[in-house]
Formats: sequence, C-alpha cells, structure tokens
Amino acid sequence: MKYSVITFGCRVNQADSLGFEEALVAKGASSAPPEQADFVIVNTCSVTASADQGARQTIRRIARLNPSARIVVTGCYATRRPDEISALSNVVAVVPNDDKPRLIPLMSRNSLGAEPAPPLRLPTTADRFGDGDGGCGAPIEPGVAGRTAFTLRVQTGCAEPCSYCIIPATRGEPRSVPIEDILREVDRVVAAGFKEIALTGVHLGSYGRDLKPAHTLIDLLRALQTSSSPDRLFRISSLEPMDCTAAIVDLVAGSEHLAPHFHLPLQHASNRVLAAMRRPYTIEQYASLVDDIRARIPHAAIGSDVIVGFPGETDGDFETLERYLASSPITHVHVFPYSDRPGTVAAAMRDKVHGTVVRERSRRVREISARLSNSFRAAQIGSVHRALTLEDGSLAVTGNYQKVRIPPGLSRNQWVQVLVLSPDVGELVSE
Repeated sequence: MKYSVITFGCRVNQADSLGFEEALVAKGASSAPPEQADFVIVNTCSVTASADQGARQTIRRIARLNPSARIVVTGCYATRRPDEISALSNVVAVVPNDDKPRLIPLMSRNSLGAEPAPPLRLPTTADRFGDGDGGCGAPIEPGVAGRTAFTLRVQTGCAEPCSYCIIPATRGEPRSVPIEDILREVDRVVAAGFKEIALTGVHLGSYGRDLKPAHTLIDLLRALQTSSSPDRLFRISSLEPMDCTAAIVDLVAGSEHLAPHFHLPLQHASNRVLAAMRRPYTIEQYASLVDDIRARIPHAAIGSDVIVGFPGETDGDFETLERYLASSPITHVHVFPYSDRPGTVAAAMRDKVHGTVVRERSRRVREISARLSNSFRAAQIGSVHRALTLEDGSLAVTGNYQKVRIPPGLSRNQWVQVLVLSPDVGELVSE
C-alpha cells in the first residue's frame, strides 16, 4: 500500500502524523506523493477560517489529481465539522481527534468506506507510543519524510477559556502522558538515531496537573535532563506566558540538554484587548518575562504569536501592539488575522474590524517581525553554537533556531560546532 500524510497546523498534529507514518511503515506501507498514493491522510487544523479553507482546497486537489485515492481526514477541522468534510469527493472516513488511535487499524482492516465508526475511548499512552492495537514497532529513522528532529506529544487537550479559540472543543480536557512512559519513549527514539526531540502539547504548560500524583512541566524537564546523555537536545514548543516560570527559565539557562528557544504567545499588547480575549496576564507581566529571558539567556530565540483585528481592536490598541513589538526582545512573530470561529465567545462580539483594516495591520506586524528577526540574526554574527545538520548536511540548525549554510561534506543528523559568519552562513569549528 502506498500512503501520503498531509499535515496542517500545530506541532501536536505533526506529532500525531509522525505516529501515523511510523505505524504505516511498520505494516509494510511505502510513502508516495499524494497524486500517486492509495490512501491519503489529511490531518487538519481549524484555528482560523483560512485553515479550514486550506484543508478543503487540498482535499479537492488530491481528488482531482488522483481520482482513485481514498482520503482519510482527521484533526481539528474533522472534529469540528465532520459533515462538511464527508461531503467532499474521495473522502472515505472522517476521524475525530479522540479516535486517532484507531485510524491506522481501520486502514489496515480495509474497512474504509464501511459503516461509520462508533465513538472510542480517549487515547491512552499505549495508543500514542505504539503498544496498543496499532502497534508501531521501531520509529521512523531520521531523514525519512524529511525529518531530523522527533516531535513528541506529551500532553493534549486544553481547558483555558480564551474567547477566540475553538481548540478546547476539538481537543477535549487536558490529558498528560506519565513521566516514566515519556522517558521510555525518549529512549526508543534516541535508539533509532534521533538527537533532537521537540516536546509538544495542546497546552504544554498544564502538563501533569491531571496525573495522579500530580506533576508539573518542570518535573518532566528535570527528569529528561537527569536521564539524558550529551547527545540529546530537547526543544520546548509553544508555552503560554503564565506557565513559563522562573524555574523553567533557570533550568534552560543552565542546561546543555534544553534548547535556548522559547515560543511564548503574546496575542496582544493592549491590556483591554487581552482582557476581552480572556488571556490571564497583562502586557506588563509578559514584558517582564521576556526581558528576564533576554537578561538570563542573551542568545535565546523568543518567538511569539499575535492576533490582529480582534473584535473591538481600535487604532489605539493596534498602535500599542506595534510600539511594544518594535521595542521588544522578541525574535520572530507569527501573525494571525482574526477570523470568527463559530461557537466561541468572540464570534458573537460586536465591533468587528473590517477585513481591509485587518490585512493592513497584519502587513505592518509582519514588517516588524522581519526587522526583529534580522536584528537578532545579525547579533549572532561571531558567536559559536552547537548545531544539528539537516538536509544533505550542508545546512545546520542551532539550539537558538538559526539555520545556517555550512561547507558540504557531512551527512545529516550530526552535531557540529558552528561559527556564525553572516545571518545565514556559518563555518565549522572544533570543539
């Protein structure tokens, strides 16, 4: 069987898709382009209207280019609007997030297109890590499907009441993987050759609160650091500002196992808008956090997300956002033009911002992001970083997430020391 997996959205979806590929390869399937595959899995996002549209367009394009393809759709859009997706050509199954563990067994039994599957229990650790019905066996080797780092989901679900977000409805309540199971999975993927592991979750900062006994993210990070060899690097994915504690910053600052890379969604710099978004912090608290990170770890990358055009956002609110970003230590910004998500509090709010205004404000924030990124990369010139080789070995990514070209001659997935010569060029140096 030839398969293709197309992934939209967050690192959690990326982790789930990697699990699908592990299971398919273990069962003897081979990867192929979507236009040549027997089965195509489309793992969707639904964070914005454009994400929904992108998934629909992709499904239609696959059906047009590969009329015999059997398309399986999962992810947040599939969970939120299954009827919309099932009406599209070639879609033979729509699998909500909670049923993802049965996706590969379903394909293996060739039961696609039969009666709709009944609801299943929530995913367990065994499902995620390949010890259950759809056992994965050994993980995909580094380099397969273009991957060098392994994305490891340690938590899913969210209970935060952000007024614009549909994800709690599509991902459910927070559920965490026990620390001992995570340590075993880390050993498994490291044995397969992975040197960098990205830790991800829908609300990563809530890790462990649902476990008995309860744990915290810092407990997990300390356990990973204690059990790790120098060959392993862990990268923390998106972390809500209120969850990025001083203890986490201190641990990253003093660790050779944790990448100096934070992604801390701001969403806005106007306290009035933050309150309307139901974000549980102020701009003063956020600014204090990122300023402290910059002081403690001068070379750290600090990414962020912002929403532009939230209902009721005034010119003054947007100018506050512009001023803060332009003077902040943030190194790159992902810009999300606001769009209504039916079922959220924000969708019912008045004073919607006109689309042309939203697009112009988005453009201005992207310009600021480009300046911040260029400034950070320029500041790294002359510094030396440990980096992991990618692609054909002539590209390397540093712990603080700079990608630099290096002289050819190495294979991918090797640790090297790189002297940054320019924003995108480096040279190899000895330890």
